[in-house]
Amino acid sequence: MKLCVEKCFEENKTCNEEKCKNWINYNKDLNCLEIAIKKNGAMTLCQAAERLGISYVRVAQIEKKAIRKLQKKVFK
Repeated sequence: MKLCVEKCFEENKTCNEEKCKNWINYNKDLNCLEIAIKKNGAMTLCQAAERLGISYVRVAQIEKKAIRKLQKKVFK
């Protein structure tokens, strides 16, 4: 885990580094994707949608597209 993630997690401090690739606008997980995963483990599509501020349906679409891409790489 990155140093900033560890610091925020230990201090239970919300991250304000919006330029960070792990930043999400979700205060319950200290605005950090890595902290969300550390605290919650595997999440449902609904939980991911809530954290990303998009609909469950959109998350499902993204998941399906990612799986198709992975399958293409495996079967080449």
